[in-house]
Amino acid sequence: MSNHYDALGVSRDATAEEIKKAYRKLARKLHPDVNDAPDAQDRFKAVTHAYEVLSDPQKRRVYDTTGNENGSSNGAGNFDGQGFAFQDIFETFFGGGGQGRGPEPRMRRGQDALITVRIDLREAVFGVNKKLEIDTAVTCPTCDGSCCRPGTHPITCDVCHGSGQIQRPMRSILGNVMTLATCNSCQGYGTRIEDPCNECMGEGRIRDRRTLTIKVPAGVNTGTRIQLAGQGEAGPAGGPSGDLYVEMKVNNDPAYLREGDDLHATLSVPMTAAALGTELTLETFDGEQPITIKPGTQAGEVINLRSLGVTHLRGYGRGDLKVHVHVETPTKPDAAQEDLLRQLAALRGETFSEGKLVSSGGMFAKLRDKLGNL
Repeated sequence: MSNHYDALGVSRDATAEEIKKAYRKLARKLHPDVNDAPDAQDRFKAVTHAYEVLSDPQKRRVYDTTGNENGSSNGAGNFDGQGFAFQDIFETFFGGGGQGRGPEPRMRRGQDALITVRIDLREAVFGVNKKLEIDTAVTCPTCDGSCCRPGTHPITCDVCHGSGQIQRPMRSILGNVMTLATCNSCQGYGTRIEDPCNECMGEGRIRDRRTLTIKVPAGVNTGTRIQLAGQGEAGPAGGPSGDLYVEMKVNNDPAYLREGDDLHATLSVPMTAAALGTELTLETFDGEQPITIKPGTQAGEVINLRSLGVTHLRGYGRGDLKVHVHVETPTKPDAAQEDLLRQLAALRGETFSEGKLVSSGGMFAKLRDKLGNL
């Protein structure tokens, strides 16, 4: 297990203020948005976790005693590693027995936040940098999270003398016992803020709009979530920020349909071009691409263009672009066009009567002959 003091670069007798300054310095240095090192995110998480433990007086006391922030050990005071000591019995029934848990920390981790960002299909194919403006909680710029008016500081509660708890007698089946209750004077913090900051009203944070640029990787789809560590809401009293989750919504494209990492498009060609063959161009996300229509191409045939689809989110390469051929048949031919079509039908041995095909020198004749032999 890593040493939380070493992670923050402070000594074991460091004050709360020294721990706070060390964390902020390392957080600015290791944040993934400003540090491209491969291990920057892991180190940032380790530093944040160490700060969450050491900034909490109770967790720090347990960590200093047991070497584990959970407080579990196999010492004589516990039942074989279950983390249940005799003291827990008193805490369960009498609110802490004769020993208090210490004051509650004002400084707490901020909440995680979730926002939705819409992008176009082209941006999902190649990735994009998006500039966002979000309304969130940020550390108060006036008091820098101290909750006090500049030049002042919290004072020790004169009721609980900084413990955050007061003792009260209580009758029980065991007789009169002393129980611990949260101090109403300081709300359990052990200190009182007599002169709170005017801007944040003593909370250490304010609501504000801030600008953030995120890198959307290629290959995302609707529902994909991107986690940005430490970009959520700032914690009360200068506490560390939570995480920001960005959920992607990919807009529909008028020309392309996405299925997985493949793209589908429709290419309309005239009937004569499908019969005789031709060369066409198709506008894709990668620019114009040549399309070869072979003679005799039928409606519904699919032409596959490799590696012109969506970039794989995990791994390498891209999907394919599948072009579906749509053969256009004249719907209202003029007299000249109708005459040419009848000449073509005659050359194929096809006969029409009252708009119906009654004979054919091709497939129709072969089918008629087979039926006649039955």
